[in-house]
Amino acid sequence: MKPKIRVIVADDHSCVRMGVRQLLQPLPHMSIVGEAADAQMLAECLDTCPCEVVVSDLGMPDIEGSGNATTVLRRALRHAPGLRIVVLTMICHPPTLAGLLQMGVAAVVDKRDTVEALVDAIHAAASGGNYVSACVRAAFDQTGSFPQPRAGVLSAREWEVFRLYVQGMRIREIAARLERSGKTISTQKRSAMRKLGLESEADLIRYAHQIGLT
Repeated sequence: MKPKIRVIVADDHSCVRMGVRQLLQPLPHMSIVGEAADAQMLAECLDTCPCEVVVSDLGMPDIEGSGNATTVLRRALRHAPGLRIVVLTMICHPPTLAGLLQMGVAAVVDKRDTVEALVDAIHAAASGGNYVSACVRAAFDQTGSFPQPRAGVLSAREWEVFRLYVQGMRIREIAARLERSGKTISTQKRSAMRKLGLESEADLIRYAHQIGLT
């Protein structure tokens, strides 16, 4: 008998967590080992509940009432290479979705897709594959291109520069904080935008808003 796929479910809407629980609990090969209603709880679950797959929304409050799960998920991917993440989202902006795959997310499922899509995504993720649901693929089809997963993964410093910039810091302020030259920070910002498929400042701000950074 194959070992069960251990799953953590994270979403700030209790009805979504309950729906995922009711979907997965009857499946004999899956086991929900933790649930989180915000980014802080997700971080705690990741520390205390060994699992193979995390099913998570992005925009979730932290202990201060604002924040997102992106930083927690990114940290988890960096420190637990075997962990597989399935993002369950309402986001339909192709550059944002591409950024998730390039960040290392294994699967992206639109909340408007069928429930079977989430089960398929978990199976694919647990087996080491990648998956996008029908609605997500349709969003990419509209642009005429489909991103390669992890085609351009942001470095830790690129992510830090990106995060500080979208939260309102200027290039020179980031340079002073990180003790780097303004030229270096500008290069890292441009590199982050390129890897995330963002072509303009408007794209950058939209992406940051949709993943909960602003």
